[in-house]
Amino acid sequence: MARSRTIEVGYLARVEGEGALHLSVRSDRVDRAELRIFEPPRFFEALLRGRHYSEAPDITSRICGICPVAYQMSAVHAMEAALGVTAGGQLRALRRLLYCGEWIESHTLHIYLLQAPDFLGAESAIELARTQRAAVERGLQLKKVGNEILRVLGGREVHPINVKVGGFYRVPTPQELKPLAERLDWAEAAARDTVSWVAGFDFPDLSRDYEFVALRHPNEYPMNEGQIVSSRGLDIAVAEYDQHFAEQHVPYTHALQSRLDGRSGYLAGPLARFALNFDRLPADVQQAARAAGVGAVCRNPYQGIIVRALEVLYACIEARRIIAAYERPAEPAVALPAPRPSVGHGATEAPRGLLYHRYELDADGTIAAANIVPPTAQNQASIEEDLREFAGSWLALPDAQLRLRCEAAIRNYDPCISCATHFLRLTVDRGAGDG
Repeated sequence: MARSRTIEVGYLARVEGEGALHLSVRSDRVDRAELRIFEPPRFFEALLRGRHYSEAPDITSRICGICPVAYQMSAVHAMEAALGVTAGGQLRALRRLLYCGEWIESHTLHIYLLQAPDFLGAESAIELARTQRAAVERGLQLKKVGNEILRVLGGREVHPINVKVGGFYRVPTPQELKPLAERLDWAEAAARDTVSWVAGFDFPDLSRDYEFVALRHPNEYPMNEGQIVSSRGLDIAVAEYDQHFAEQHVPYTHALQSRLDGRSGYLAGPLARFALNFDRLPADVQQAARAAGVGAVCRNPYQGIIVRALEVLYACIEARRIIAAYERPAEPAVALPAPRPSVGHGATEAPRGLLYHRYELDADGTIAAANIVPPTAQNQASIEEDLREFAGSWLALPDAQLRLRCEAAIRNYDPCISCATHFLRLTVDRGAGDG
């Protein structure tokens, strides 16, 4: 007899918004997989309207406590585009160093505390620490290195306060960065150990034909700047984003879902950055990727944990390079012209993927309109497509195991979750069958 099942997941805890999962199975096939974001809108775009452009970095950093730098950087780039200025030289390098810190702390949090237990049969990072204490301690110390970079450059570890349009309120001395360089020596070795550790996990043999979307820079692995490109031929300036990407409302969620040129979902984030920019990685990181078994392109979402570990390694190497070449600039920020009616676009690579900002400014510098498209919103459609495809092969599992598989599939995306491991509450209503 064919079976029907309706699986309702109550909560996705500690994400950017409250969400649920609805999985509908009819005649032994998955006919619906819905990621339901049901928290009321947070209205950050509305909060920004009527505020001076200089307030945007501090306001937007409050959107996320794990990746506040990404929101600040996209905001400052968009505002500088609107004003027609560029922060180059050592100011640009310091911004990249700040982003390195965020990639280290955010990726490491996800790798060690959120996703590794899925592969190692532990219910939580606390349980994992009982059997792999040294590994978990390594992860916590590695995360602290990223946090320390945020503290030194940003003024504090969460919601940094030293970032402004045009640069920083204060820039560090070389002596203040020296302890970071010393810590990064250890962190690079720990990152290499992390790559080896996660590469040894047992991964499902899966592959998805994603359309990857990420920034691509002429000569560096992208963080703050670049063209927006895709694996199917897109190559546009950030200012052209609205001409190709559109957000859609779907009836079961308060969060908008993004589409690229009217097609189905695309993938942003580490797998996309890696596939589209492998040639921009240092040779030793490329070699580490090959040794870890992912090569130049990885299409298995479960192996995204390896790519995150490789990006931690890269961020440690890049941070050391920036500090070694650092000379304190004469001024902490570039001079800004008088505001004018204008539009500015900015996009940077948050740990979880492309983060786009667009602002319209009035003549006095007041924000007339704002639009922010976070990576998790862009990835929602792909999450649902993964669940539809993967869950179809899991239907013989008991409900508890099916829940765990769905949890793990969602965690592949690191969808803006803070410290949680079991973040789903599941109830199951079984149909009587229709066959």
